[in-house]
Amino acid sequence: MEAIKRQYSIQLRDKRFLISTAIGLVLVVASLFANIVAGTYATQSATGPVGDIILSNTPVVNVDDIFVYGPIIFWTIITLYALARPSSLPFWLKTVALFVVVRSVFITLTHIGPFPDHVNVDQFSLDPHINFYIFSSGADLFFSGHTGLPFLMALIFWDDKRMRVFGILAAIFFGVVVLLGHLHYSIDVMAAFFITYTIHHIATKIFPQDLRRFKSGLAPSFAMEPAVRSRAHAGDPR
Repeated sequence: MEAIKRQYSIQLRDKRFLISTAIGLVLVVASLFANIVAGTYATQSATGPVGDIILSNTPVVNVDDIFVYGPIIFWTIITLYALARPSSLPFWLKTVALFVVVRSVFITLTHIGPFPDHVNVDQFSLDPHINFYIFSSGADLFFSGHTGLPFLMALIFWDDKRMRVFGILAAIFFGVVVLLGHLHYSIDVMAAFFITYTIHHIATKIFPQDLRRFKSGLAPSFAMEPAVRSRAHAGDPR
């Protein structure tokens, strides 16, 4: 706990951290709004379903509760983990926002309807088409956010083996869940891993300062090289 307090003490004194984190929050909110708009458009434009090698050969399973409450538990854990590492917040928020924006674009491109015998997800529903928690219309299919986002968390926190394994297992688990419920086509799940990897790679290129802050664990002004710190303590001005 003391280590976390020290990290916040360092980060909160850095104006760049505060601005970057605020920008990240704004981008996340904006991306979620874009996702709702894209989901509504996808629903209105949806045509008929198509055959699927997995869904056409498996019975539908009621995964309603797991589909909704599983991500709530997952994101509670991830959020607490990220908050305990304040240096990760700007990069984490911006990368998630980038993921949601990219997915929002993708779901508007191909107007395939949901598989006929899919589970009806109705928790937290504002209306029959938009689910309050997952911002899902049922026609926002390609690619699977339930699969992609956990894998993205594994990539972001890759250096921590526990979170890497947790994210990968969660991605596989939720991928199986959406297939069992016939909530996504198999290509939505399979492609999510490859697209998510690309999104993460793009994020490392367009948010390099946030990535450096995250990896160093300190604000740039405090993240001096060991040799520089030792000379500073010794009074060497070089």
